[in-house]
Amino acid sequence: MADIISSNEIFYNNWEAKLKNRFIFYFNDIPSFLIKKANRPKLTLSVVTIPHINIERYQKGGKGKWEPINITLFDPIVPSGASMCMEWLRKAHESVTGRAGYWSMYAQNVKFNILGPIGDKVEQWTLVGAWPEEVDFGDLDLNSDTDITEITMKLRYNYAIQEY
Repeated sequence: MADIISSNEIFYNNWEAKLKNRFIFYFNDIPSFLIKKANRPKLTLSVVTIPHINIERYQKGGKGKWEPINITLFDPIVPSGASMCMEWLRKAHESVTGRAGYWSMYAQNVKFNILGPIGDKVEQWTLVGAWPEEVDFGDLDLNSDTDITEITMKLRYNYAIQEY
């Protein structure tokens, strides 16, 4: 006689989805409330192709590559998001003098949390050695009377750690 399967084995009753709008980023110099949108980390593994008779087989190569993430920030008048981003950029490259900074001056560990429905931390990531590879201060438009100015930043980092 076959075992009877209960509904608890088929349907998971305590399921709660993570929502995209429940997150907090922690930077050294940029307040968390300025972050409007961000990507989560992405890891790409290299592939080795092994030809075998009339097929190809695949295995992981030797290196993985953490892809940069894009972050969109609000740019209020006070505190100025543009000024905060520019100060971080100046640590890597001072546009007036051409001075380049040391990695230890501009790289920082960036943490972010994904929150549960009551504000509890349900997932935490650390981007190790993050720095602004690209900053786009956005566009302006005389025809717009309601759009908020935004800044887009591409963060490069060495690797990411999912802590929980």
